[in-house]
Amino acid sequence: MAQQGDRSRPNESGAGRAAWKFFETYTRDLNSRNFAQLFTLETPEAYRFFARTIDEESLAPLPWYLRIVQRCRQFFVAFTSRLSPARRALYGIGLLMGLMGLLSPNEFPGRMAWVLGGFVAMNLLVLLEVADRLTLKRDLEVAREIQMTMLPREVVTGGGLEAYGYTRPANTVGGDFYDVLQMPDGRLLLALGDVAGKGSPAALLMALVLAILRTLVDEGLAPDAIAHRLNLQISRYAPRSRFVTLCLAMFDPVTGHLQYVNAGQTPPLMRRADGSFERLTEGGIALGMFELAAYATGRATMGIGDVLVFYSDGITEAEDARNVPFDESGLQTVINAHWWEDAAGLGRAIVTAIEAHTENTRLADDLTVLAVRRPLPLPSIP
Repeated sequence: MAQQGDRSRPNESGAGRAAWKFFETYTRDLNSRNFAQLFTLETPEAYRFFARTIDEESLAPLPWYLRIVQRCRQFFVAFTSRLSPARRALYGIGLLMGLMGLLSPNEFPGRMAWVLGGFVAMNLLVLLEVADRLTLKRDLEVAREIQMTMLPREVVTGGGLEAYGYTRPANTVGGDFYDVLQMPDGRLLLALGDVAGKGSPAALLMALVLAILRTLVDEGLAPDAIAHRLNLQISRYAPRSRFVTLCLAMFDPVTGHLQYVNAGQTPPLMRRADGSFERLTEGGIALGMFELAAYATGRATMGIGDVLVFYSDGITEAEDARNVPFDESGLQTVINAHWWEDAAGLGRAIVTAIEAHTENTRLADDLTVLAVRRPLPLPSIP
């Protein structure tokens, strides 16, 4: 007897079994949820992508029926202009043959030939576009693997701290990053940054910023000096439309003192052992905006049992199906509930809470969190 939940198989033999096997293969992983997303999420996103070039101001004075016609025309041009010239011609041939099949006065065989020709042309176009997409996807997946290897993957311990970072790009690759680096004098540098934008351009700049940051750390610079040097490099060599928000914090394991610079990043939350919260806000504007920008150093002390959470704006701005953001209050609630766990447990709890909040809503921005904890000392064994 088939297990409960399995699709019942037909009793036919031969062709019936082959047809059923083809059906199961073709519909594998298909469910009502991802099928609904095709129309409620992916289709509106595709429309917004191509409709960006529609000139709404020029359409406003027109009567409603002419607005519809002109909007459809501009949308059609925006879509077809994205195709290569040869594929654009193939698309036009397919449309023309399909229309000829529908409007042809000939009997069935002649009309069928036109329709079949249009069907073949359209499927050939889809085949070529899917092949391009899969090639690009494979390259992006390799880029993602390289990007992930640049970041600490395990819990980092040392200097009296334990730290755990996690990043989840909105696309295959993203512009968020984090790092935990040992300074030459024994101090620890904690960093989390966010490159403006998403996708491949942000990922390329992210790799550059991370490489420069690690080079500057080897020089033993203070956080404000690192921010200043990074700002100069980004301002001079990055595109003008790109900037980087970054929070750097230098922890001294001897004194517990924390020196930090917040360059336009969402303020990290410090949860004290007594339950109070403190936000790390001192610093300056985002890196890369003005070459002569100045950065101030903030100071705090991280005591035993305190927790420090760095996070990108994708965490607090993550929305559910009703467009309600997770917000900083939601993050504080999770930290309060899991502050006593190790850094990995706290970091994973934050990610789990975001996933539960967003349900199946596609992420609008990269998610990145760096949970840092100064654990309580273990009791000595007599």
